[in-house]
Amino acid sequence: MPVVARAIEGCALLALSAPFLPAFAQRATPANPAQMALPPSAFTSPMEVVYGKPYVNVMVNGHGPYRFMVDTGTGGEAIVSLELADELKLPKVDKTRLSDPSKEGMHYTDVVMIDTLNIGGAEFDEVLAARHRTYGADIDCQGILGFPLFENYLLTLDYPNRRMILSSGALVPDGESLVLPFRMPDGVPIAPLRIGDLRVEAQFDSGGTGLSLPQRLVSQLRFIADPMPYGLAESLSSRFEIKLAKLASDVRLGQFTFDKPFVEINSAFPLVNFGAYPMENFSITFDQMNQLLRLDAGEKVMHLAPTPTLPHILNAPTEMPADHALFPIG
Repeated sequence: MPVVARAIEGCALLALSAPFLPAFAQRATPANPAQMALPPSAFTSPMEVVYGKPYVNVMVNGHGPYRFMVDTGTGGEAIVSLELADELKLPKVDKTRLSDPSKEGMHYTDVVMIDTLNIGGAEFDEVLAARHRTYGADIDCQGILGFPLFENYLLTLDYPNRRMILSSGALVPDGESLVLPFRMPDGVPIAPLRIGDLRVEAQFDSGGTGLSLPQRLVSQLRFIADPMPYGLAESLSSRFEIKLAKLASDVRLGQFTFDKPFVEINSAFPLVNFGAYPMENFSITFDQMNQLLRLDAGEKVMHLAPTPTLPHILNAPTEMPADHALFPIG
């Protein structure tokens, strides 16, 4: 079938280097896993999911609420938009280098201090946030919550029930059935999955889009048809072509299987990216202290189609030009 270039809506998708180190899909509505019993100390926030990406309301220094994206692919505590940093007069305390996962094209930006950040009753003090513009079509997003912010909690992104849960406790290994080990050398979770017989590592990135594979893996995989040009992607430092393909083999995570999914192939980033659309099938709990994640879902076999596109706007005002051939990659 013909493939067209497209844009994906969302906040800025960045991977950050020290001290903020880092860090594709029509889909069926996922079946709800059973509602889990929450411990008395759990904090729960309603979670809006827009184009697969999770958003929660956040109070910043007692002001708000503001809409932040929860991005497990961002390896710093937080990012705040230029407008919010200026509105709240957040003090600049340092500078940090920004990059994407290719580790190319780094540049510097200011770090600001947030005295208190409150999410559903859970309060975080002295949060360091990179002050940077958010780009993409979502102008109502004032910032990003990065993965390291939640290091002292079990973080659950419960997509089917549209809620984020912060709780105490620990996950227990189960032989990689529901619970998978992960490492986080750059502040983002990297866990194993299998593409056919090939075991690879994937960055679990709630700020990403679909299931994206690096070009270097193509020769080791089988496809139903040759990869086709799909569009152009834009990261912090570069633009590059994205290709679309349907795998001839399944993708497996623990006991869960994606049946011959559509994947996107890029030449810029070194790791597989397990993004928002495949993550949306699960309730996922991350335990940073023990470097374990748990997957819960109502179905064991799932499907992943090409990443949905935004509606094409005809006769767009000339003062608001849009390049629908580009979308940000986290």
